[in-house]
Amino acid sequence: MQTLSSVLRAIPPIDGDAMSRAQQHIDGLLKPPGSLGRLEALAVQLAGMPGLNGVPHVGEKAMLVMCADHGVWDEGVAVSPKVVTAVQAANMLRGTTGVCVLAAQAGAKVHVIDVGIDCDLIPGVVNMRVARGCGNIATGPAMSRTQTEELLLEVIRYTQELAKNGVTLFGVGELGMANTTPAAAIVSVLTGNDAEDVVGIGANLPLSKVGNKVDVVRRAISVNQPDSRDGIDVLAKVGGFDLVGMAGVMLGAASCGLPVLMDGFLSYSAALAACRIAPEIKPYLIPSHFSAEKGARIALAHLELDPYLNMGMRLGEGSGAALAMPIVEAACAMYSNMGHLADSNIELPDGKEA
Repeated sequence: MQTLSSVLRAIPPIDGDAMSRAQQHIDGLLKPPGSLGRLEALAVQLAGMPGLNGVPHVGEKAMLVMCADHGVWDEGVAVSPKVVTAVQAANMLRGTTGVCVLAAQAGAKVHVIDVGIDCDLIPGVVNMRVARGCGNIATGPAMSRTQTEELLLEVIRYTQELAKNGVTLFGVGELGMANTTPAAAIVSVLTGNDAEDVVGIGANLPLSKVGNKVDVVRRAISVNQPDSRDGIDVLAKVGGFDLVGMAGVMLGAASCGLPVLMDGFLSYSAALAACRIAPEIKPYLIPSHFSAEKGARIALAHLELDPYLNMGMRLGEGSGAALAMPIVEAACAMYSNMGHLADSNIELPDGKEA
């Protein structure tokens, strides 16, 4: 029987030999070596992922959007009504939200997953609901450790099933009013930075209310005392169901040896926790865009990741991940479709013919 521990133990290592072969192949393409910059590095990274069998390519694409409400909303840390989570989840099913439009442009299917919306179950969503919203982290834990582990495993299995059905590129997204508060708490705990350094305005919180949000994050950490050495403990105590779900996608994709595109600040926090749970997943993470949220730079620096896009975006939903999917496909196209120097009569700088 598959357990969380067995999944984590089975995460395959990156294939360094395949990456070396890919680099050699790319250096021989019809261009000056290194002239396509990070696109070349991305292709090499993809080549090392066992699920792609040494050749960068993209099959089916899936955006997994984790939807949940948060008890900490009651602390006045968000301006949007809590019901917006349910309303927007329904809009996703209609294909009218930002991530849906961008995913359609990229040819990716959006999976709307209810891991804890505070409403009656919405027909058409993928039902992984743990509860109708998590606990208020300002007064106690978001959830139990058992709930965290069970949700991680359920999302991992869902991700693995998609991989079996041909998905080779995953993207993560989230939807939940007030969820930048637990995300900031996770980033604060796992990077060792004070709440004031990582708390931003989220979905247009007035600057006059940011101080309260900082206090709420500090209180959540003080009340719950999450263990920074234990990613599951951090998610359970100061996280949320949507953040756990995103971490599960990352762990699930890595368990299949496949890439996963991160989104913005919320996904950075989930990635910090997921990497604390299983450091082996880091080479499978692809950062899409630089979030405009305040703590983004700190979180990315800790992850040692440099996003491919800087568009000033902070919508969430997985919008940045969907927008970056064509970049991954471009790296694959470069690798597979460009001509070779050896087949041309181009003279190299040292006077030798290619």
